[in-house]
Amino acid sequence: MAEQTEDIVGLVESVVRPLIEFPDELQIEASDAEDGSILVEVRVNEEDAGKVIGRQGRVIKAIRTLARAAASRTNTHVEVELID
Repeated sequence: MAEQTEDIVGLVESVVRPLIEFPDELQIEASDAEDGSILVEVRVNEEDAGKVIGRQGRVIKAIRTLARAAASRTNTHVEVELID
């Protein structure tokens, strides 16, 4: 499970990092829940939050879709949250 969590975090990081102006302030934390799901929390600079969210939330929705698709190989549920 830990290896899959690292893979999901790496995927989210590889998508988010090129989008933002302050990559040094990018923080991604993942935690495993008791039910086997993975919660990925993304923290970025205030000015970059809009870029990660995108128009009408399209970018963050796409990031969530990618993470869920990657986790579906092992029937794991993933939630990606942008923390401000």
